Amino acid sequence: MDVTPDPAFRAFCDAGLWPGLGRTLAAALPGAGIDTPDAVTATALATLPRVTTARADRLVSSWIGAAPTYDVVRLLVAANVEPRLAGRMTELYGDDAAPTLREDPWRLLALPDVRVVDADRLALAIVPGVRRDDPRRGRALVSHTLARAARDGHTVMPSDLVHAALSAEYVPDPGAAVAAAAQSGAVLEYEPDEGLSLLALQRYGMAEASVAESCARLLATAELLADRAAAAAVGKGLDAQQLLAVESVLDHGLSILTGGPGTGKSRTVAAVVSLVEARGRTVALAAPTGRAAKRLEELTDAPAMTVHRLLGAQGTTGDFARGEGWPLDEDVIVVDEVSMLDTELAAALLEACPDGAHVLLVGDPAQLPSIGAGQVLGDLLASGRVPVTELTTLYRQAEGGAIARLATAVRGGDLPPVHDPDREVVVVSATGSAQAAHRTIQLVTDSIPRALAIPATDIQVVTPVHRGLAGTVELNRGLKAVLNPGQGTVSGFDVGDRVVATANHLDLEPVGFANGEVGVVTSAADGAVTIEFASGPVSVSGKALTDLRHGWAITVHRAQGSEWPGVVAVLPPEASGMLSRPLVYTALTRAQRHLSIVHAAGSVVARAVRDVGARPRRTRLRRLLEQEIGAVEENDS
Repeated sequence: MDVTPDPAFRAFCDAGLWPGLGRTLAAALPGAGIDTPDAVTATALATLPRVTTARADRLVSSWIGAAPTYDVVRLLVAANVEPRLAGRMTELYGDDAAPTLREDPWRLLALPDVRVVDADRLALAIVPGVRRDDPRRGRALVSHTLARAARDGHTVMPSDLVHAALSAEYVPDPGAAVAAAAQSGAVLEYEPDEGLSLLALQRYGMAEASVAESCARLLATAELLADRAAAAAVGKGLDAQQLLAVESVLDHGLSILTGGPGTGKSRTVAAVVSLVEARGRTVALAAPTGRAAKRLEELTDAPAMTVHRLLGAQGTTGDFARGEGWPLDEDVIVVDEVSMLDTELAAALLEACPDGAHVLLVGDPAQLPSIGAGQVLGDLLASGRVPVTELTTLYRQAEGGAIARLATAVRGGDLPPVHDPDREVVVVSATGSAQAAHRTIQLVTDSIPRALAIPATDIQVVTPVHRGLAGTVELNRGLKAVLNPGQGTVSGFDVGDRVVATANHLDLEPVGFANGEVGVVTSAADGAVTIEFASGPVSVSGKALTDLRHGWAITVHRAQGSEWPGVVAVLPPEASGMLSRPLVYTALTRAQRHLSIVHAAGSVVARAVRDVGARPRRTRLRRLLEQEIGAVEENDS
């Protein structure tokens, strides 16, 4: 008797949700008669090409383990909703993901990028006749609205804007919906001095409060680490501002060091490390990305790691082993590239710093703010409550001179013409995205390696956009075709491909990887790839594969915190609406030895550098810092 193929089973396999089942093997399933759950047996799987008995047994085990995800796929396929969402639903809700959706279909909106229409469609499929005025819908839409604001960097949102967004989605009583969301604990409501009600997702409200409390605690509990004579002893060759930064670390439990490229931030940090170690104290060095940590390690000649590894990140959950209950052991904690710290990561980091510790935050406020919600460095600086040293003297002349000078000009709002006979900075004009893409590929694969002896393996393309002919997707397709052609052995990846991580998977063996890390595929077989990251090799399979993208070209945001010997910064016409001084500045400062700027956006670039600063973000952190640290200072006086 013929068995009708199961569309949910087909969608589950095609979406890459069966761990260990690659794209090629998934396409071969129907031919082996494996097109329903009941057909999944070790015997049937062993008939597939290159599937041994042992691998067939592993595939059966992983199929059984993925049953909760499959249950979610069945619900989504029946509602004509993207099945790939099922993997993220089970990550969020565990084995109860499907029952959770049956009880409240609008829980689907807890996932980023889910449309309201998709959740409504799922609700109608699960509960026929359900209405738009269902209280569960209104409550979920409050959190959904705040989550969308958080993706734009905001940790809070005025209640009147939330009410307007709810009305636009036909919620009949926005006030009742907000009250229900607040009663559930998912949303916090604040009444600032101006009388304007603010709403925040609980996670961001609590994180900002934690950052402010930790800053006040560190400033209140630290004792003098060493006298100024000790600082002067290790500070020979430092200028007055650099020496002041070293002294600030000695004096205060929390201090900030800022400055553009080439101003000596790394040299100052190296002096801090030398002083701390000379005093017999311990120091921890960290940065948000693996590349930034490795660079910090090289410049200070001391071990450094990512912030996630310093805190003992637990897989993809966002939890950390180190925290208030098990704080860090070091006396001094130095964190570089802090412009990248979002509110939640900053909260976790500062909570893990013990009473009496001395914390130095190093960063450049002219760069893009964090991808995640908040503007921690900006709010710390604006509060005026934390000691700050800004380095302004440009020292980097011999190496990186032209790049540093251009970056300094852009930092100040000016985009000067480039005249560099040494070709450290080259501007390549292009008319339109197609020509920009063509010239970018030519630069990476031929011109720069041939003229400057920088191999393609040391060149990174950065662009503001994913879509379009000069976005990451098409540029990666074109670069792969020249640099490493192949059919995509496992999930589109071949040995030799450059990849970038788009999420944290620190639980993978042996060292895991963090969001934004770039590596190279060293093996691809049996539904898994091995990638060599800066932190070491990692074996990736199953759902974790969906959090990898080709990485010859990456967004400027994802490049932040990393540097490469050669960088091609692409400015295509479709990016004109999102260009800003911080974005252009961040793109230019990723280059160490050579920078090619593929300029196809016309006069809008100079105008953006001149007129468009950091896009404002709504947060409460500055006010909280003023209140918390101010209260401590009043008690001490």
